Amino acid sequence: MHWLENRIPPPLVATLFGLLMWVAAHQLPGGLELTIEWRVGAGLVALLLGAAICLAGVLSFHHARTTVNPLRPETASALVSAGVYRYTRNPMYLGFATALVAWSIFLAWPPALLGVLGFVLYMNRFQIGSEERALTRLFGDEFARYCNRVRRWI
Repeated sequence: MHWLENRIPPPLVATLFGLLMWVAAHQLPGGLELTIEWRVGAGLVALLLGAAICLAGVLSFHHARTTVNPLRPETASALVSAGVYRYTRNPMYLGFATALVAWSIFLAWPPALLGVLGFVLYMNRFQIGSEERALTRLFGDEFARYCNRVRRWI
């Protein structure tokens, strides 16, 4: 299944998992009886957190003048390890995962959290692994040291 590596833009992957979560929540039992105010309030807090994490990653890449294109990791011109990248190697993907948590809160269907897990597993297998191989080729020992200091997600 190497043909899936770096083929689908991560925002689209997150959207597809969100759509699957929505369909499942509306077709299967197990929803929680939560007021819309609580669902929107808590979901909005999580969504804003995810957006802030993602934006911090994008801004760090722009500051370093390197590509934010996840489908072409071999075009990276700098290894970014400052800012939010001191805490996570994948803040943009962590931001998307946090947004999916927000969506599961809004859906008020606990099994929707499996969609977040599915997103993380998909990203690890088909996106992050190939990105890390490309960064290893580009930055060698410097990237290996970075990986030893900073976790992939959190």
